[in-house]
Amino acid sequence: MILLDGKKTSQDIKVEIAQAVSKIKLEGGKTPHLAAVLVGSNGASMTYVGAKVKACEFVGFNSTLIDLPEETLEEELLNQIDALNTNDDIDGFIVQLPLPKHIDEQKILMAVHPDKDVDGFHPMNVGKMALDVPTFLPATPFGIMELLERYKVETSGKNVVVIGRSHIVGRPISILMSQKRKAGDATVTIAHSRTKNLTKITREADIIVAALGIPEFLTGDMVKGGVTIIDVGITRVDDATKKRGFRLAGDVHFESVSAKSAYITPVPGGVGPMTIAMLLKNTLLACSRR
Repeated sequence: MILLDGKKTSQDIKVEIAQAVSKIKLEGGKTPHLAAVLVGSNGASMTYVGAKVKACEFVGFNSTLIDLPEETLEEELLNQIDALNTNDDIDGFIVQLPLPKHIDEQKILMAVHPDKDVDGFHPMNVGKMALDVPTFLPATPFGIMELLERYKVETSGKNVVVIGRSHIVGRPISILMSQKRKAGDATVTIAHSRTKNLTKITREADIIVAALGIPEFLTGDMVKGGVTIIDVGITRVDDATKKRGFRLAGDVHFESVSAKSAYITPVPGGVGPMTIAMLLKNTLLACSRR
């Protein structure tokens, strides 16, 4: 069993980006600038945005954090997005999800200019991705593809089962893995809450992407030997034996599934770090385009 080490791989990518940024600066080019908008005080979001700011510092990007209170009105947030869209110094920006319930997330994501949408969520960029036209790929699926490529996991002609159909992970990764690309050319099945005989389907899979948000859902009896497992989930689970009172669990029961796996991502340290690295890669692309 080989661990698909997202922590190490993401660090390798960040070093590559830092080298590219150093070259840009030496040649008198513009320093890439990534902005993040955070609304409210969601603990996980604050941690994630903080990690993005640190990553920007490491690679030599300029970064801006716009921290807005929970009670920010939708109109105020739209005005902030418009200001970022028209600010020539900002190459790309993200609006951290989830947003407070009184704000329409879809409306906000639609307001981000496609050329600065380094999260890859705007319908224009999603459409380009589906048509296999160069664009910003959603950061988490992009990170999964990069992991598979760098570890040389064979995907061509393989049966891939994606559990979960979200716009952020499930649907885009199913599209990417079916396309003609290095980590692609696969036959993809999307499974979800209404799927019947799920265990029968997962037992036939060569590669499983678990992205449904239910801790330790996929167990060893649901997979065949030699399977490749990509665990996207990360959930806080109460655990009195831990100093913090909880542990982080993925969508995969690691102990039972890893015993049968050829490759598997750990949680934490698998897909999560890759998401941040690919956000940086998208920002570098945005800067070079401009």
